[in-house]
Amino acid sequence: MDIARLTAQRSTCLRRQVGAVIVLDRHLIASGYNGAPRGLAHCSEVGGCYREKLGIRPGERHELCRGLHAEQNAIIQAAALGHAIDGSTIYITHQPCAICAKMIVNAGIGKIIVGEGYPDELAVDILNEAGLKVVSLEGKDFE
Repeated sequence: MDIARLTAQRSTCLRRQVGAVIVLDRHLIASGYNGAPRGLAHCSEVGGCYREKLGIRPGERHELCRGLHAEQNAIIQAAALGHAIDGSTIYITHQPCAICAKMIVNAGIGKIIVGEGYPDELAVDILNEAGLKVVSLEGKDFE
């Protein structure tokens, strides 16, 4: 989790800095942090956070954001480098949103370790239905 927290420091998000690392057989396979897609301007360069301007609460309307989430970037990095992640563990500084939960399920990631919660109950429902093991370092119950 320390590496995920360190990775989060690279985040360009103005609202929440999130980091993720994917580990398989005790080897770090990929990492990601939240921010604008490669080559695009960051929110700080385009006048601020679009979600903040619209008054969107955390856990809602994820599609209205310039950035990709840390989990998305880690999964994309693994794919771009040709690394299989089926059966891996993902360490994330914050609980995934519903979109990232669906990506984690489809990527075949087998276990999730989260540092902090996030207000997205649909994500919890998706992860539970998929039978993914989620460990919260806060002690939050995911069942």
